[in-house]
Amino acid sequence: MADITATNKQVLDFNHQLTAQADSFLTLSVLDNTGKIVDDEAFERAELSNEDLINIIKRMILSRQLDIRSTKLAKQGRFGFFAPTAGQEASQMASSYAFNDDDWLMPGYRDIPQIVVKGWPIWKAILWSRGHVLGNVYTTEDDKPVNSWMPQIIIGAQYVEAAGIALGLKKRGKNAVVYAYTGDGGTSQGDFYEGINFAGAYNANAVFFVQNNGYAISTPRALQTAAPHLAVKGWAAGLPSLVVDGNDPIAVYLASKEARAWAANGNGPVLIETITNRLEAHSTAGDDPLRYRTKDDIGEWWKKEPLIRMRKLLQDQGIWNEEQEDDYVKEVNQLIDDQIKIADSVEKQKISNFIKNTLEVPSQAMKEQIAKFESEGK
Repeated sequence: MADITATNKQVLDFNHQLTAQADSFLTLSVLDNTGKIVDDEAFERAELSNEDLINIIKRMILSRQLDIRSTKLAKQGRFGFFAPTAGQEASQMASSYAFNDDDWLMPGYRDIPQIVVKGWPIWKAILWSRGHVLGNVYTTEDDKPVNSWMPQIIIGAQYVEAAGIALGLKKRGKNAVVYAYTGDGGTSQGDFYEGINFAGAYNANAVFFVQNNGYAISTPRALQTAAPHLAVKGWAAGLPSLVVDGNDPIAVYLASKEARAWAANGNGPVLIETITNRLEAHSTAGDDPLRYRTKDDIGEWWKKEPLIRMRKLLQDQGIWNEEQEDDYVKEVNQLIDDQIKIADSVEKQKISNFIKNTLEVPSQAMKEQIAKFESEGK
């Protein structure tokens, strides 16, 4: 009787419930803020060759340069909508390195870099930002399919889409998974829970990423939910869920690699919360982070951003140096220059094009509108 009495008291101890939630998630970490390995066993478990490590830092540098150049283009009026990615290079680039061409990417609007490294040309990404129809053609330069959905503007909607594709992969017996990204704000949306719940109920092949970058536009993480960890929301749907240092490329890769293996083997989906930080504005559409953040706060996060860690790790390993990085930055910027020229050379859309692209078979009224606008050269 004493045991059941003690149990009942614990069940009804609401303070214990809150403490248990807060203490249930440890953070996976392999590198410290300076890039020093703090867990040799985990580093070995990641099974990253020197070539892999160089590939990951190159992806991260590509993402950073895309961020810098895209921001400049947006200020010049030559880019459409853009959501900066600085600070999230490990969360995005190291995680995506764990997946392959057969896996399906379901990105949010901040996840352009992951599509680019999957083979989507940068000039198409530029056209996507401008609202051009060719920006929604997901093929490589030589017209091979890129297994990616369009960057979702509706917050969290990609989770519902991911669940459906993941179930399709499972039913077809594919050794492939869906990997989807959203931010901390996305976990406040109904689509987030519906997606992970559906995928969990059907044991679908999916890995869900929550990039906890601290802010949903201007709303800080602490005001979005009382949940002490966003990963706990995965538990609500029965998913294995974990928290990772999102500025640690090795930890992010390790978590992603093992989550992919788990999901691809038919064990069901996994949710990964990466703790990172959005170092710049929410988007180039008029957001000013200094209205809701301080320079000191942002400055502290810049000191532990992921490129610093990865660069130091590779330098200590003797496989990367400043000259190599400078050469690669020049290579990337030349690529971006060339891709901008291609995007600028694409014929601009006319009113008649928009009507033609609305329906596969235009209605009679639409045909008349197309003919009218074409006769006017529009």
